[in-house]
Amino acid sequence: MKIVKTIEEVRTAVKAWKAEGLTVGLVPTMGFLHEGHESLILRAAAENDRVVVSDFVNPTQFGPGEDLESYPRDLNRDAALCEKAGAALLFNPEPSEMYADDACTFVDMRALTGELCGKSRPIHFSGVCTVVSKLFNIVTPDRAYFGQKDAQQLSVIRRMVRDLNFGIEIVGCPIIREADGLAKSSRNTYLNAEERKAALVLSRAVKLGSEMAESGEKSADAIVSAMKKVIEAEPMAKIDYVQAVDAVSVEPITEMKPPVLVAMAVYIGKTRLIDNFIYEG
Repeated sequence: MKIVKTIEEVRTAVKAWKAEGLTVGLVPTMGFLHEGHESLILRAAAENDRVVVSDFVNPTQFGPGEDLESYPRDLNRDAALCEKAGAALLFNPEPSEMYADDACTFVDMRALTGELCGKSRPIHFSGVCTVVSKLFNIVTPDRAYFGQKDAQQLSVIRRMVRDLNFGIEIVGCPIIREADGLAKSSRNTYLNAEERKAALVLSRAVKLGSEMAESGEKSADAIVSAMKKVIEAEPMAKIDYVQAVDAVSVEPITEMKPPVLVAMAVYIGKTRLIDNFIYEG
């Protein structure tokens, strides 16, 4: 596996692969990789001849007061995981490589971003869509891989690819969890021992909501209310949102008519964690 820092190096490698008729998979990440990212790389390696992993903490998707500076970084650890999982290229650019000083072009989604994380992080998805579009243009992959844990992001990117006519297959992959149920996240490293225990309230709420839906509960409000009660019983938890939306349009719904995304963002101490489930009927 090769680690590269420039757009030109990525384009040169991909051009050579495509000249051989090889397929290319892309796994966009912000680094500090864990088993969730590893599962994406493994799937990409199984379905493509070559895999590019981007390792870039994208500044344009962080709002004021968010954790851009403190976001965990460990390139050596990331590289070892990528190589083991089957990546051929690790793209680790500096912000100056991705954004010119006078850059003024952004991808602005007019739908799918007004609910869930978009409410409390208003610039987030503009930054996500912009950097993912840039990565698509740089790598020109056949397929790109994203985790369901960031379910709204997955829906947004699928719509962006359709609307902007990217010839790329978007592959969604299941949430990877710790043995006790907590969804894998780079931000889990922010939690102390007491907060880590408290964070399990998210997966408990997800389990309850999913079981209610599968048992035939048709009221989205009833499911959301039950999940909120579980979370509110944990003193260290503060709800940002718990919401049921159409899994495709990300519009609020009242009836559990599949596909439904039930998603949450919850602060445990100062750390904002997300989790969700999709009800397919």
